[in-house]
Amino acid sequence: MSEIGFIGLGIMGKPMLRNLRTAGHAIVAYDIVPALLDAVVGDGVGRGTNCKDVASRTDIVFTMLPDGPQVEEAILGPGGVLEGAHNGLVVVDMSSISPVVSQEVAAACAKQGVAFLDAPVSGGEPKAIDGTLAIMVGGEQATFDQVAPLLRLMGSSVILTGAVGAGNVTKLANQIIVACNIAAMSEALVLARQCGVDQEVVFNAIKGGLAGSTVLNAKAPMVIARNFKPGFRIRLHQKDLRNALLTAESKKVALPLTSLVQQMLIALMNQGSGDLDHSALITFIEDMAPKLPVKG
Repeated sequence: MSEIGFIGLGIMGKPMLRNLRTAGHAIVAYDIVPALLDAVVGDGVGRGTNCKDVASRTDIVFTMLPDGPQVEEAILGPGGVLEGAHNGLVVVDMSSISPVVSQEVAAACAKQGVAFLDAPVSGGEPKAIDGTLAIMVGGEQATFDQVAPLLRLMGSSVILTGAVGAGNVTKLANQIIVACNIAAMSEALVLARQCGVDQEVVFNAIKGGLAGSTVLNAKAPMVIARNFKPGFRIRLHQKDLRNALLTAESKKVALPLTSLVQQMLIALMNQGSGDLDHSALITFIEDMAPKLPVKG
């Protein structure tokens, strides 16, 4: 069993760590939020004092953090992973960040002889819990082969998509499709409601046809139940679309639908909804529709 470090114990990181631990791996964990660290320490999970400490005590370090600045701080900053680096260390960043940042972090790691993979995930909290995430990896084949057995404890789909940065390019493509699917679903369900047709009936009628999708199956029941408990927060999806647009701009690629949905998410964040599940995008569409008369 490899000695594993895990940094970042939020909605996604905590269940991912637990799947590694359930498989029998010893883990040293760290999070800047003491309560999150307290919740996992014990029963084979050791307490790291900082990122440097985690790296110095382990062979493979996984990071699962909100965005590029946090990844750079955790790996490159004072008390970071590279300060605790040793021969043979592998860093696997599973955060969803800009592919440019992934490449910059990988280059800094390479200067100290540390192997690096970018390995963002898709599937949200439910798939993190049951270990069926889709994991999109960028990096060297040999490093991927070394780490793949651990990644398969967290995901049911683990694919090397290219060199470092390719994992996050693939994740950005994924996030564009998910966001536009949620927006289209929202418009369809609001139209159904405004026409007096039951949204659940519509969902059940269309889910087996061409409009059916994993996104529809996961998010329509949440919308119908008005359950916006975050599996993936609006503010994080907005961040992913921002990274997609910045990457697209650097390549002179137009992403008109992505830009529109990102603006919707920003508006919801400004309304205080940034920590709701991204299925709450429907509330933006609802707010633009006429108010229905109150029954009774």
